[in-house]
Amino acid sequence: MSPSQFLRILTQPSAWKRRPLFAVLLISAIAIIVGSLTTVAQNTRSTKVVATFLPMYLFTKAVSGSSQEVEILVPPNVTAHEYQASPSDARKLAQAEILVKNGLGMETFLSGLVANAGNPQLKQIDASQGIEPLKEEDHDHGHSHGHSHAEGNPHVWLDPILAQKQVANIREGLIAVDPKNAQTYRANAEAYIKQLQELDQEFKSRLGSVKDCKFIAFHDAYPYLARRYGIQQMAVLDLPDDSISPRDIQRVMAAVKEYQVQALLSEPGVNDSRLQQISNDVGLPVKTLDPIETGSLDPQYYFTAMRKNLNTLEGICQ
Repeated sequence: MSPSQFLRILTQPSAWKRRPLFAVLLISAIAIIVGSLTTVAQNTRSTKVVATFLPMYLFTKAVSGSSQEVEILVPPNVTAHEYQASPSDARKLAQAEILVKNGLGMETFLSGLVANAGNPQLKQIDASQGIEPLKEEDHDHGHSHGHSHAEGNPHVWLDPILAQKQVANIREGLIAVDPKNAQTYRANAEAYIKQLQELDQEFKSRLGSVKDCKFIAFHDAYPYLARRYGIQQMAVLDLPDDSISPRDIQRVMAAVKEYQVQALLSEPGVNDSRLQQISNDVGLPVKTLDPIETGSLDPQYYFTAMRKNLNTLEGICQ
């Protein structure tokens, strides 16, 4: 008998004439209603998930869909390199059940933040589990880094093949904690991975005939992307945050001459006037390649940014 049927019986005048029976029915009805509401609440309660920074949020949100509440730790207009943890971020982790991270030393702020959160029940998903990182000496012929990573280069999400591995790791991590939504996670991950596979084919199709394409970057974010599609990141040069000195220009010119590169690659948000000065002095175009560390929270933003990157690479390499 449903809770509504019980209530109809209880509101009939005849029920009040049989008070013992009425009391039993009343208690039973209350128990059934409370039990039903508890079951509904348990089945609809979402697992609170926190993703460290933009690419991890995009992948996690794509896999979880609307079934889970996903928050981002590093604001989407701030890079993980620039991020400064706050007490409110510790509170986010204190209330979360799952933390999704890139790993490979990308989130240097994380260990202290997790400790401050004091949440022993927090489950961490390492999206880069099983991925062999590139060491700096493996991918650069010469470099000067402002951001060094002892565990190797962490920017694996820019390789569409390795991004598929990250999405799969996130899927399995969510299923382990929240098995009741396993079917949703599998279906969503399959759809997103299919898009990543299509993106990979686009890169291969348009860059497959590229020969001896070289670039110098101002951010060591692109070695996985370059290696995957036969492009060479020859050096990474760090420039000061404010003005460019003659010595800075000399360093760039020396690297351009040594490696015979086709372009210099910067990223969104870097001062355009500084880049134009470099371009004029070294006689090479400075192009923008998006490391997808900042941007839109729409999971499809990854594909929008990567296709812009593809257009940029195709333009400088052909």
